[in-house]
Amino acid sequence: MRRLPAFVCAALAATVALVPGCSPAGQKPVLIGSKKFTESVILAEMGTQLARAGGAEARRDDLGGTPALWLALTQGDIDAYPEYTGTITRQILKDDPPDLAAALAAQGVRISKPLGFRNNYALGMRKDVAAAKGVRSISHLRQHPELRCGFIHEFLDRPDGWPGVKRHYDLPQTDVRGMNHTLAYRALVERAIDVTEVYTTDGEIAQYDLLVLDDDRNFFPAYEAVWLYRADLESRHPKAVEQLRRLEGRVTEPQMQRMNSLAQGEQKKDEREVAGEFLTQTLGVTAGATAEPGDGTLAGRVLETTREHLKLVLPSLLAAVLVAVPLGVLAARRPALGRVALGATGVLQTVPSLALLLFMIPVMKWLVDEGTGPAPAIAALFLYSLLPIVRNAHAGLTSIPAPLRESAAALGLSPWAILWRIELPLAAPTILAGVRTAAVINVGTATLGGFIGAGGYGRPILRGIDKFDVPLMLEGAIPAAVLALAIEGLFGLVERAVARRG
Repeated sequence: MRRLPAFVCAALAATVALVPGCSPAGQKPVLIGSKKFTESVILAEMGTQLARAGGAEARRDDLGGTPALWLALTQGDIDAYPEYTGTITRQILKDDPPDLAAALAAQGVRISKPLGFRNNYALGMRKDVAAAKGVRSISHLRQHPELRCGFIHEFLDRPDGWPGVKRHYDLPQTDVRGMNHTLAYRALVERAIDVTEVYTTDGEIAQYDLLVLDDDRNFFPAYEAVWLYRADLESRHPKAVEQLRRLEGRVTEPQMQRMNSLAQGEQKKDEREVAGEFLTQTLGVTAGATAEPGDGTLAGRVLETTREHLKLVLPSLLAAVLVAVPLGVLAARRPALGRVALGATGVLQTVPSLALLLFMIPVMKWLVDEGTGPAPAIAALFLYSLLPIVRNAHAGLTSIPAPLRESAAALGLSPWAILWRIELPLAAPTILAGVRTAAVINVGTATLGGFIGAGGYGRPILRGIDKFDVPLMLEGAIPAAVLALAIEGLFGLVERAVARRG
C-alpha cells in the first residue's frame, strides 16, 4: 500500500486519537460482529449474550458484508462472527479445501461445528407470476429473458451469486439491478421486479407466500451456519468460546425462520429480545441483551446517536481545516503546486464514499491499530472534506486585488505578516463558506459509518432499511437533517459576523 503524505497521516492519527474508543485500549471486550441483515444480527446478539454468560465483557458490532467482517476478524477488530460454509469456501477462501478447519487455522481463525441449520441461497418469485409463465426451476428462467431481477449488491458480485448462476444456467436476463434485500422483497411483492435472491430461512418467504425456484442443476453449495472466531480468543476468553459453541446443533431451520419472522414481520421485535428469548428457552441462558443506546427511550437513543455522530463529524472537520487551509495557501502562492493539490483533492471527491470508507479500514489499522469503528469513518470524512475547503481557500486568496498586496509590501510587511494580517482576514468569508459546505456534507456522509460499526445516525437508518421499519429509519434520518440544518444556520451566522467585521 502506498503511504499517505506524512502530514496527512499525522493529522489523521492525532485526530482519531482524540476520540474515545479510537485509541488502543489495554483489555478489549469480546467483540461479536454481524452482517447487515436480520439473521446475522440475531445470531451475533446470541453470541454476545453467551459470551457474557461466560463471564466476559462483550458487545456486538454491526458491520457490512462478508469482506468487511472477514477483514475485521483477521485484523483483530472483532473476535467472532456468524458465517456460512458456502460463503467461506466460495467467497472467502475461493476454494473448497479438503480440510476447511485447517485452511482457516492457517489464517489464525477457528471454525465451530454447524449450528444446526442451513441458510442457502435460492431464487424466488411471486407464485402467481411464476405460474403464469410456467416457471418452477431456475432452468425455466432461460425461456423468459424479459424477467426483471433485483439482487443485493454482494450477490451481484460474488462468484456463488448472480455471475455464477447466470453462467451455470446460461440465463439471458439483462434487466438486473442492485437493491437492499428487504426492499427487494417489497419490490417483488409490488411487481416492480420479478426475481430476487432469497435466503431459505427468510421469514418473508412464508409471509409473502413466495415460490423458491428449484436449483435443478445444483449450483448453490450448502450454507451451514457456523461461528468463525480468532484462535487467540481461546486463550484470552476460553469460557466465552465454550459458551459460543453451546449453539452447535441447537438451532433448527424452522426456529431460525420463526426468529427472522418475528424481527421482520408485523411484530418487528428487536433482535436483542428475539435472541434472548431463544437462549432462555433453549439453553437456559439469561445473560441480558445488549444495552440499547442511551437510556432505551426514543429521546435517549437520539441523544446517544447524536453524540456518536458528532464524534465522527467534528474531529474529521477539524482535521480537514488544519490541513486544507495550508494547502489552499500553498495553492495560491505556488500555482504549479496548487494545480496538483486541487487535482488530488478533486480526485478524492470522485471516489464513492462507501468505497473510500472501506479503503480506510486497512489504512487506519496500520496507523492507529483500529480497522473498524470510528477511526476509518473519521479518516474517510476528513478526506472527503478537503476539496471544498482547499478550493474556497484558494479562491478567496487569489481573488484579493494585487494592489493591496503591493501596498502592504511597500509598507515593509513581511510575506507572513501580509498573509496573517491582510490576506487571510479578507479571504475568511470565502474560507468559512468552504468549511460550511464540508460540514454539511460530513453530516450526511457520516451516516455510512453505520456500515462499519462507527455508530451515529447511520445505525438506526440501516437497521430500519433492513427491517423496513419506517419509524426506525426516521429515528436516524430526521435528526441527521436537523443537525445539517443547524450547522448550516450556525455557519451562516458566523459568516455574516465575519463579513460585517471585515
